[in-house]
Amino acid sequence: MTRPPQIVLVRHGETEWSLSGQHTGRTDIPLTARGEEQAAQVGRVLDGRSFGLVLSSPRVRAHHTAEIAGYGDQVVVDPDLAEWDYGAYEGLTSPQIAEVYGDDWNLWRDGIEPDAEGRGEQAADMLARNTAIIHRARPTLNEGKDVLLFSHGHFLRTLSATWLGLPIAAGELLVLDTASISVLGFEHGNQVLRSWNRTPWAE
Repeated sequence: MTRPPQIVLVRHGETEWSLSGQHTGRTDIPLTARGEEQAAQVGRVLDGRSFGLVLSSPRVRAHHTAEIAGYGDQVVVDPDLAEWDYGAYEGLTSPQIAEVYGDDWNLWRDGIEPDAEGRGEQAADMLARNTAIIHRARPTLNEGKDVLLFSHGHFLRTLSATWLGLPIAAGELLVLDTASISVLGFEHGNQVLRSWNRTPWAE
């Protein structure tokens, strides 16, 4: 029996800021040498697998991961796959944010403070982008073909929550490591989580 189509999610490889725990939204941080090796491990797992649609965030850390993994000739940049814009929290660690906004600060519950230029996104913004990506993937899935997405930790967590019909805040429970592979799919007509947070570089 032919299996239902899937959306394969890849979080980008390690960066200096993913190591330090700094919130990395619109800042374009490159991969570390280890991040490049992680991306190569992702490529070895995917092993040239065929996809009807390959999309990437415009950020270099995601697009470079796609290239190293072997999909540079197929990948199309989609701005909707960019990471959450953290506004005033950009470049800060969670402890640094808590020092200013209180020890009980929680991104998923409290959202962000816009920066001086008014930049920043709330849960509703993420939901809109999640919905746009799912809408873009739907025709390919309807053809029975798989979709491959290269993006970021928080964005992919919100996307997965939306796929499952859960509120954006449910993404708090879906932790993703760098250069991880996860799979969204279908079972009995339901949109489901097929696998989560496989890290080839740790195997």
